[in-house]
Amino acid sequence: MTERRRFRMSSTVFIVLRQGDMFCSLRRVATGWMDGHFSIPAGAVEEGESLLAAALREAQEEVGVVIEVADLRHAHTLHCRTRGEGWVGHFFVAERWQGTPMLGEPEKHSDLHWTSFQALPEPFVPYVRNALLGIAAGETYSEYGYNTHFLRLLRPELG
Repeated sequence: MTERRRFRMSSTVFIVLRQGDMFCSLRRVATGWMDGHFSIPAGAVEEGESLLAAALREAQEEVGVVIEVADLRHAHTLHCRTRGEGWVGHFFVAERWQGTPMLGEPEKHSDLHWTSFQALPEPFVPYVRNALLGIAAGETYSEYGYNTHFLRLLRPELG
């Protein structure tokens, strides 16, 4: 019997620090990827790390806040393809945390401000924009960068 080999895909966590209709956004700089675009606190899941642990770590690293596990709610999963590779994004929402959000990694972010779901600043990382709009609409799954022909059959509004 041959060993079963599974396809492996990297995961990224995204943290939506939410206050009513507003959330914390960051402008990317000097990263080599989407510099100048707005996004939200996020980062790769490290080897041996759970999604929740990664989200808590990234929130503290990027914006200096401490979130309790009980205050994180999984809100959206994004299956994304960028730079020719597929990966999965897990979006968590927190409405409570300790500390005041600040630029925790000023070498990667030049601006932190509160943004409305109805008035996202430009330019915004496109796949993060799509996921945030999905979260605002109550959608728990989206895809970006894949052929979505089959989705258009189910949801014609996707165009």
